[in-house]
Amino acid sequence: MSRTHTRTHHWLALETSTDTLSLAVMRGDQAWVHTSAGGAQASAQTLPQIQILMAHAGLRYAELDAVVFGRGPGAFTGLRTACSVAQGLAFGADVPVLPVDTLLAVAEEARHIALHAALELCTADAVSTPTPTRVLAVLDARMDQVYVAAYEHTQGVWHCVQEAAVQNPETLSWPTHWHAGEPFIAAGNAWGIYAGRWPAAFTAAQVQALPTASALLRLAPLAWAQGLAVPAEQALPLYIRDKVAQTTQERLQAKQQALATDVPGRPVA
Repeated sequence: MSRTHTRTHHWLALETSTDTLSLAVMRGDQAWVHTSAGGAQASAQTLPQIQILMAHAGLRYAELDAVVFGRGPGAFTGLRTACSVAQGLAFGADVPVLPVDTLLAVAEEARHIALHAALELCTADAVSTPTPTRVLAVLDARMDQVYVAAYEHTQGVWHCVQEAAVQNPETLSWPTHWHAGEPFIAAGNAWGIYAGRWPAAFTAAQVQALPTASALLRLAPLAWAQGLAVPAEQALPLYIRDKVAQTTQERLQAKQQALATDVPGRPVA
């Protein structure tokens, strides 16, 4: 568990849309953060770790402004876990739920990395690399596809300029007005998985970034001010793909294709 400084408000944030379990509690200007392996273990770990964070923060659930969760898109099981936990805790404490898009959290995390960690993005000199204002957020969607959305950061506010969608790596697209002028960065977790399969025109710097509970904390104040909090019973995950799994035949075809093309990617066996 790590302790960091953030903004004011009392929030509980949880993000389980990927294979990482990310939790955070903020009291005033301090935050307590937990990060561990998620996936199948996330549901069993989530509540105990939240209780530990709340105890460290000295907060009762009723003192929270809201329970913030990454609503998706992402792994279906993870989204259901985050939503159900957020609903249960918020309902019991009589506080609202604040859903935040996971791809927006990816963009925010990438910007935070560039701003505070001086991560090398576009040049060899990381210190002089400007903070990105255009971010294409790309998360692995399994089944040989990715979740994609595009954001621009102006005057301290994120604006979505391309809504979340499911795309194939080979036909990855981004806003047409980004094809000239100021460069953009691509942030997410899909780069190694689909290496060699991106369009030839895709030359943006690729940054490894995940949606984190800390990113949700940074996004929460504006979302709260915009009136995006909802009663617990109205909180829903964001699913942008109805199909959740491949058939046996589809898995076999994907395995055969991977072996035939020798393209690096997710293990096929």
